[in-house]
Amino acid sequence: MFRCMLSLAEQRWQCSVRCMSSAARRKRALRSAFQVLEQPLQPIHQHVYEANLRNSIACRNKYIELSEKVRKGGGENAIARHTQRNRKLMVRERLRLLLDDEDFLELSPFAGLGLPYGDIPSAGCLTGVGRINGLWCMFIANDATVKGGTAYPITVKKQLRAQEIAIQNRLPCVYLVDSGGAFLPLQSEIFPDKNQGGRTFYNEAIMSAMKIAQVSVVCGSCTAGGAYIPTMAEEAVMVHRIGTIFLGGPPLVKAATGEEVTAEDLGGARLHAEVSGCVDHFAWEEKEAYDYTRNIVSTLNFQLPEEEDEERKRKAEEQPLYSSEELLGLAPKSYNYSLDVKMVISRLTDGSRFQEFKALYGTTLITGFAKIHGHLVGIVANDGELSYPATLKGSHFVQLCDQRDIPLLFLQNTAPTTALTLSTTQAEMNTNHLKAQGSMMSAVACASVPKITVVIGGCHGADSFAMCGRAFDPNFLFLWPNARVSITAPGHAGSLLPPDSEQVEEEKKTQEEDKLNRRLKEESSAFFSSSRLWDDGVILPQDTRKVLRDCLDIIKQQQYQMSTEKLQPPLLRI
Repeated sequence: MFRCMLSLAEQRWQCSVRCMSSAARRKRALRSAFQVLEQPLQPIHQHVYEANLRNSIACRNKYIELSEKVRKGGGENAIARHTQRNRKLMVRERLRLLLDDEDFLELSPFAGLGLPYGDIPSAGCLTGVGRINGLWCMFIANDATVKGGTAYPITVKKQLRAQEIAIQNRLPCVYLVDSGGAFLPLQSEIFPDKNQGGRTFYNEAIMSAMKIAQVSVVCGSCTAGGAYIPTMAEEAVMVHRIGTIFLGGPPLVKAATGEEVTAEDLGGARLHAEVSGCVDHFAWEEKEAYDYTRNIVSTLNFQLPEEEDEERKRKAEEQPLYSSEELLGLAPKSYNYSLDVKMVISRLTDGSRFQEFKALYGTTLITGFAKIHGHLVGIVANDGELSYPATLKGSHFVQLCDQRDIPLLFLQNTAPTTALTLSTTQAEMNTNHLKAQGSMMSAVACASVPKITVVIGGCHGADSFAMCGRAFDPNFLFLWPNARVSITAPGHAGSLLPPDSEQVEEEKKTQEEDKLNRRLKEESSAFFSSSRLWDDGVILPQDTRKVLRDCLDIIKQQQYQMSTEKLQPPLLRI
């Protein structure tokens, strides 16, 4: 009897929540009176600020140089072949026709630079999140000027990360396919493993079952594995003469059977629209294909807020009291050049307001609530070494945000190396610290709320896991150009070497330490990290508030999808 009453009560509660959900969207958020963070630059900060600023300017110059390199794609000859001989649009021109505007969030633009097998600008594909008819959508667009659209291991990794973000945030996914298939000399790093080439198609099936819409535009060659992307999408558009789909092209047909056939006859748009049924929409030219795609997106079952409401909300937002340009001088050149992290927070939050949590306890970790472009967030920020009290405080705050469904923002600047154990007392302290650190890692890993991480300084050792590093699956993770990512910071390699012994000569140990520090300096840079897709991109400090706004808007959008609960089998194409 009691069980029946409980079940009835649950049904009534769920019904009342569903009835209230549409009304709740029209209600305004609770008022807040968060305290203003008074964090102006003081004369005592000047020498540190100026040193950081000089370093940030050098990093920004490197950022601009790499950005220009990436925008050139495969180089002048490849661009001429792509646009003049093949009559195709450049990938960014395609995005201009597809998206509402050019203000999109590009992901990992520096991926693929400086790899052992050479430079693959942007990993041979552009990924990011942009608006189509007002709806945030993930796009994955091959750049055929880079190695003819051939997929390298880093290409596959970038595509899988884009799909992962789409799954986490329930983003409709649009593929602009112009691919020559896998780069065969590296097939062992592309094809066989769980998180390699085949995972792309597995993700497509899973996303369809989750009601995450996928649309594919065939605007070039879809050869070998590339052929499965449009055929597994829910709707596919194909462009006449420049779009082709086949497992093996005309040269392979001739080698296997002796038959000579054109690419258009073998797998052109007319064949797949009229005969095979592999595509749903036939487009005479690329512009028409993107018009089709925009119309398809308009059929998705989302109910977005009224534009007037969004405009009113934007106007009501408070700007920070301090200029975002000052973040260049607050980005630490090294851990020893770190200023109070509240100075960073005050230049990111609405009105520079911040409601601190446990302000007097575990002060090497700052926790509290703030709004960024009207979105309520819980902020967890390093302000020194992550001590035992700090990790307990972090665990408490993360669980609090999880209970209240408040997204978490981690501002990471971890200590360069762990403390050495020199006494029994220190060993006991380290043990307690280790247990508390494990508790915070568990809290972060198990928190079901969205998480965004920005590495503003160092990302080193186990503390980076507790601060929601890459291994802890944040929705988005970005680096400032000054950031360092390594097990320990450059200059601290001594902590990685074995302890002194009579057998080890001091001079030899010094040489080994210098060699390791040089390697750490090279391999810990933000650009080295981003080229290997250990993050979602390098962003300039002054752009952080805008990037966070976009991320929070993207995360919030899933609540506007009208039907998400019922699972269904993936759409089986004819």
